[in-house]
Amino acid sequence: MRRTDALLALSVGDPSGVGPEIAIAAWQAGDSAGVPPFYLLADPALIEARAREIGAPVAIMETMPGQAAHHFPRALPIVPLYARHLDSPGKPNPANAAGTIEAIDRAVADCLAGHAAAVVTCPIAKKPLYDAGFRFPGHTEYLAHLASRHTGTEVIPVMLLAGPELRTVPVTIHIALAEVPKVLTTELIVTTARITAADLKSRFGIARPRLAIAGLNPHAGEGGAMGSEDLSIVLPAVETLQAEGIDVVGPLPADTMFHPRARAGYDAALCMYHDQALIPAKTLAFDEAVNVTLGLPFIRTSPDHGTAFDIAGKGIARADSLIAALRLARRLADSGRHAAAA
Repeated sequence: MRRTDALLALSVGDPSGVGPEIAIAAWQAGDSAGVPPFYLLADPALIEARAREIGAPVAIMETMPGQAAHHFPRALPIVPLYARHLDSPGKPNPANAAGTIEAIDRAVADCLAGHAAAVVTCPIAKKPLYDAGFRFPGHTEYLAHLASRHTGTEVIPVMLLAGPELRTVPVTIHIALAEVPKVLTTELIVTTARITAADLKSRFGIARPRLAIAGLNPHAGEGGAMGSEDLSIVLPAVETLQAEGIDVVGPLPADTMFHPRARAGYDAALCMYHDQALIPAKTLAFDEAVNVTLGLPFIRTSPDHGTAFDIAGKGIARADSLIAALRLARRLADSGRHAAAA
């Protein structure tokens, strides 16, 4: 398999959360945990302060993306931000928003310019960003905006939760459950499934992706007895996708989709709302699940947890999910280059 020499670009996330310390822990885990080389976009002074606070002996080297690989075996390579970060573990501050966004911006720009193989993001918190004037619902939507701005074409992002035993995609994401039937459309399901199938093929190396589509209602509506949406919205989407040659089944009762025999029959499950997708994904792989954004012109992964302000600065945050995100980003980057060269 052909590899790219470019490292992974890791954005620090909200500096008041656990992002700085899981980045430090991931670098410390190193080869023994199969951590691929990366550089961290952060304020070096904050990383040094957090390392002292949690008692983590770590060498830090300020560098640029092109030189980071040289330093990685001996020091955590940090590409310095122009904005400074206040070190206030557990206390989110809108004053840190500029640096948080800058880290994301520069990671994406590095990836699109070929200076990084993929973007990996530590968690952000929405409220301090909103308080500073950030106008996007979250990380995923902002990444799609950056991709659209760079490419000049509309980008539709799709969220995939990937674990060792299960991949799930929520068709609707961060909206109230009462709003789901109003937002859910046949077109949205079809678009989400097309993007999922395309990325499973091009990036995950699955020649003919198999998709299972969950019903919205209990028992997938039971023929209309428990709601009409599965017949009027979900089933037409399944029929459209099947007519396009995509290997898809559904709508299926969600309560019988996630046991081992059922999971053996598909490569990804499309779910109609947030918890329908995230509960099984996190139950099976709470510390190993990775958030992958499909539909972007670059690879983006993220640990599947939040900023954990309650434990920030205590030195107890686990880096398992970030390490899994780094590993998967490296695998997808290498798989994509291999497919492109074939």
